[in-house]
Amino acid sequence: MRRSKLRFRVIFIVADRMTEVITDRVLKVLFVGDIVGRPGRTWLKECLGALREELEIDLVIANAENAAAGAGITTSLVQEIQAAGVDGITLGDHVWDQRGFEKEIDRLERVCRPANLDPVCPGRDHLVIETKGQRVAVFTVLGRNFMKPRDCPFRAADRVIQSLDGQVDAILAEIHAEATSEKVAFGRYLEGRVAAVLGTHTHVPTADAAILPKGTAYITDVGMTGPYDSVIGRDVAPVVSGFLDGLPRRFSVAKDDVRLSAVLIEIDSSGLAQDIRLIVKGVMS
Repeated sequence: MRRSKLRFRVIFIVADRMTEVITDRVLKVLFVGDIVGRPGRTWLKECLGALREELEIDLVIANAENAAAGAGITTSLVQEIQAAGVDGITLGDHVWDQRGFEKEIDRLERVCRPANLDPVCPGRDHLVIETKGQRVAVFTVLGRNFMKPRDCPFRAADRVIQSLDGQVDAILAEIHAEATSEKVAFGRYLEGRVAAVLGTHTHVPTADAAILPKGTAYITDVGMTGPYDSVIGRDVAPVVSGFLDGLPRRFSVAKDDVRLSAVLIEIDSSGLAQDIRLIVKGVMS
């Protein structure tokens, strides 16, 4: 599905004469799936710069809730990921896993926690980032099926979208959830109101990237940026053993077959999507 493109005014001044030219251009946004541990961070730093240049990307958003050894994030890791070329960071159910992060998050201007956490929680429930003269909002919610009880992600999304009315040019919505059905329903609930609904959390990229009938880009799970020779990012042996005997053990982040998994979304002048593509870049062993 292709739609009309963003229109930018470019002014040329030649021999003291001003000429205004209208050019068409889509806004290209790369959303990077869950960054898992040191392997994910290292590969992100290795390839994101070239990818931004190759694909002419205007904005990069990444879920980084697994950046610190697979569980949570720290201020220093936020800075490391931003230095790699990420413009905005979303988090998920591991948001508070690193000790003391709840005291730091308010100082991190381009990091947002899930919007359906309790309102007393610190941190921003959405981001607004300006690029190429366009204001793009980003927010994430946690699913409720097979996860800890949270406020309704659907109602939380309504609240955030209503608060942004007339203030932004496009909105990206992330749902960090276990159940495919919940993610698909969330996409259908928001279609036509946001540029994209992007699923994360399960770390396995799905084959259903599409533009929904009302112009919203959708994918059930973007996948992870981390080691794929693993069980969703963790060493295989202890995870398999845990399923066999149920005993507690440490699940360390795996190291091999590291890939970046992301989606590239093209947004037009309507604030809706005209294209979505799954991009997987690797391999680092």
